[in-house]
Amino acid sequence: MTDAQDPKSPQQPNKPESDTSKSATPASPSPAPSDYVEPGTQAAPRPTGKPVAGTAEGSGGMPPNPDTLTRPPHATDASASADAQAETSQPAQAMAPAAHTIAAQAASDRHPIGAPAPKSSEDVKAAGVGSAGGEPPHQPTFGAGAARPGSPSSMGGQPSYLQAGDSPWSVLRRITSARFRAWYDRAGQRITQRTLKIGISARIFHPEPGSKGLRSKTLQYLEESIAHWVMSRDVLVFMIPTVDTQGLLHPSHIRLHDYAKHLDGLVLQGGADVSPLTYSEVATRHEWQGDRMRDMYELELLHEFVEQGKPILGVCRGCQLINVAFGGTLHQDIASDLPEAIPHVTETYEHNRHTLTFPEGSSLAQMLGPVDTPIVNSIHHQSVRTLGRDLSVEAMCAEDGVVEAIRYRKAPFVLGLQWHPEFHRAGGPEFLDCTPVLDNFLRAARETRF
Repeated sequence: MTDAQDPKSPQQPNKPESDTSKSATPASPSPAPSDYVEPGTQAAPRPTGKPVAGTAEGSGGMPPNPDTLTRPPHATDASASADAQAETSQPAQAMAPAAHTIAAQAASDRHPIGAPAPKSSEDVKAAGVGSAGGEPPHQPTFGAGAARPGSPSSMGGQPSYLQAGDSPWSVLRRITSARFRAWYDRAGQRITQRTLKIGISARIFHPEPGSKGLRSKTLQYLEESIAHWVMSRDVLVFMIPTVDTQGLLHPSHIRLHDYAKHLDGLVLQGGADVSPLTYSEVATRHEWQGDRMRDMYELELLHEFVEQGKPILGVCRGCQLINVAFGGTLHQDIASDLPEAIPHVTETYEHNRHTLTFPEGSSLAQMLGPVDTPIVNSIHHQSVRTLGRDLSVEAMCAEDGVVEAIRYRKAPFVLGLQWHPEFHRAGGPEFLDCTPVLDNFLRAARETRF
């Protein structure tokens, strides 16, 4: 029933009917979609909610046939019913023929029951599924034979991270070069950053006759200042003891060769006189007998480090021992052998001093740099007399010419200083700053550590 037939709608005023209004108003309601039959076709049975009479479904003992079940309403059927409702609600649409409804009904008859209805392009876009062709969203399409960007085929058969002219040999060469650089960096880091280990020879205290307690034992010790001077450059210091390979109590298979192998450098510290027997002489006075046992121990230690190519720095007695190790001799007493010499040892001990002079071409002078008046302490009554083989004089006492420093020319760094650099205050105005000597010694230790 249209709005004009609705009794609740306001009554329109009566107007005289004309031919135009009569032709516009339908004489009878539009035929239902099910009453329409296309020419030349047989009318399809109207679907109902009940089985058709006379079929197998109509009998109680037969199972339902899915082919004759009522087809569920399709999306197109829903749209057709919506059009029908619109015809009853709008007079203008009631005048239009129901051709699209009939076409939708016919289209639904052409598809079997349960088959998905075809979707229009509007339905596909509303569902958010890419294009009407069913492509996934945001997926670019490529023509036949076109390669995706970044694929090996788009780069001429090679991955995009390889260069255009790369070959297996060039890639292998770069890999080998990278591995070599990594190994070189690790080796360089080990050489430059590993803490140095410096050995210092031991002083020996021999038991005194008739003494008791600790004085009845042989002591090996390290003077504090020499250890702290070496450690001022952040290195590890180890006192190297004597070894006893034939002892009855504690025999050992360790040799001094093992210390030379695992340490990076050697410092020979000061102490007792070198025995004249070590350089094939007899002591002219009993108190100048020296320490023969310590001489043998330090001479073996020195030669082991020389054979290993490790640097050696001798201080006071250590300077004299280096001269003796290579065949040189000593003045057993400076005051007796050189009466014109100045006193080189007094009761003031490390405060006794004199100036230095450097011969031409001295490597020690180059090491210390320009110094106006190099002053060093003097605490020794023995000194170099005849120079050993392959040794050169590096410094002398400016007042009397006594040898104050020597160097072994056949090794990277074997240097002896007659004074005690560990008693000099670094950069002090009175004594010579000897830290350049220590730095060069440690530099040689790092360069020759392997």
